[in-house]
Amino acid sequence: MAVFPGSFDPITNGHIDLIKRALPIFDKVIIAIGYNSNKTSGMFSIEERQEFIAKSVKGIGNTEIATYEGLTINFCKKVKANTILRGLRNTVDFEFEKSIAQMNKELAPDIETMFLFTNPEFSAINSSIVRDIIRNGGNANQFLPFEL
Repeated sequence: MAVFPGSFDPITNGHIDLIKRALPIFDKVIIAIGYNSNKTSGMFSIEERQEFIAKSVKGIGNTEIATYEGLTINFCKKVKANTILRGLRNTVDFEFEKSIAQMNKELAPDIETMFLFTNPEFSAINSSIVRDIIRNGGNANQFLPFEL
């Protein structure tokens, strides 16, 4: 079982692609909406994000949606997951995620981090840009697995 943590504010086609690609590897993927103390509350409420994710993963495999606060490794221990799933779009993502993965490994040696590279067609999509499009009246539906 893998935990795919993130803010998912909102979930994008890139996220869904990673989930679909991870499902043949893991018996279950838990999409875990984390509360990040360094971020504001977000554009969408936690309930809206859960709804968007539920619409987006309907029928694609063994997934679960959860929310958590605190360290991802503590959530992994709570749900008995031994893998954290993360996506990499570029070298900036790699350096950032590598540091987190190394710290997580020090704190929880029994939990692995697995990276999947984003497919090229999704590498430019990120939730921050999608939120900017929405905030400024643009149509972001082409980047989302659900209709706003």
